Amino acid sequence: MKSRFQGIRALTARLAAGATLALWGAAALAEDLAGQPTPGAIDLQPGVTSLRHSAINFHNAILLPVITIITLFVLALLVWCIVRYNKRANPVPARWSHNTPVEVIWTVVPVLILMVIAIFSFRLLFDYHDAPKADVTIKATGYQWYWGYEYPDLNVAEYVSNILPEEQAKAKGVPYRLAATEPLVIPVGRNVKVLVTGADVIHAFAVPSFGVITDAVPGRLNEIWFNVEKPGTYYGNCRELCGVDHAFMPIEVRAVSDAEFAAWVASKGGGPPAPTPSALNAAANAAGAANTEPAPAAAGAGQPAAASAVNPAAPPPQTPEPKAPAAAPTQPAPKAPAAK
Repeated sequence: MKSRFQGIRALTARLAAGATLALWGAAALAEDLAGQPTPGAIDLQPGVTSLRHSAINFHNAILLPVITIITLFVLALLVWCIVRYNKRANPVPARWSHNTPVEVIWTVVPVLILMVIAIFSFRLLFDYHDAPKADVTIKATGYQWYWGYEYPDLNVAEYVSNILPEEQAKAKGVPYRLAATEPLVIPVGRNVKVLVTGADVIHAFAVPSFGVITDAVPGRLNEIWFNVEKPGTYYGNCRELCGVDHAFMPIEVRAVSDAEFAAWVASKGGGPPAPTPSALNAAANAAGAANTEPAPAAAGAGQPAAASAVNPAAPPPQTPEPKAPAAAPTQPAPKAPAAK
């Protein structure tokens, strides 16, 4: 009976292990959801920006191999020390306490590894901070416990984005605690700059599929940027423990075409930004140059045009040389008196 029970237990363990491997394999082969977590997934959330792609490559191609090699090496070293230098295999321990070559190696090698990692890390950090010229600027303000979005360059006043109630989320088929009542709308293929701040406590603005996260600190403006490659709905949330309702601050971003974005801006009462004084001056100068008449032609053939405000570079008109004055009439010389 005992052996039969052990056989059943072993079979159950094998079945459980096989089911676990099957589930993991199915989760790994299944396509991840875009812009939101995938149940059972074991990889990073796929990205839709160049920053996210670079961050995933840095993790998968640099950090993961390095930490795997280090972990396996340390594990092998521990196993070797346990087997080779335990009390039974080595009853008489050695008396030495230092080994200069080993100490140099375990100091230099980690420094070299960190230097290699730093090269790729600094390159990625530079990409995050080297923001291109923004096509759309958004101000995101964290409140307890919701988000406020404003488009200052497009004259869209701040509007409030709250968590979508559970009943409405289920009715719309969107993820609860990720969907919001008012999404953040952005154009696809455009450089978007987000100025992040907080109104009360420290919050954090994070969208995993964009590869961006930054703190929303009261009295301070932090800046992030991204350029979304394809349209869709992408979710994020607050990443700071900002209070009792911290879990109810979702971020919903809707990436649309330029035409849809322009229609959305118009529905919010916004429009193109007002021209700046420099732009007005440039337009006025261009209009003045276009309305300027050319200088009149010279009266005489082959003579240059007269200098004026229109053509200040023209040489002055040639003036005729003055004629020599006419000779004055000469009076006859007086005759000498007659001799007596």
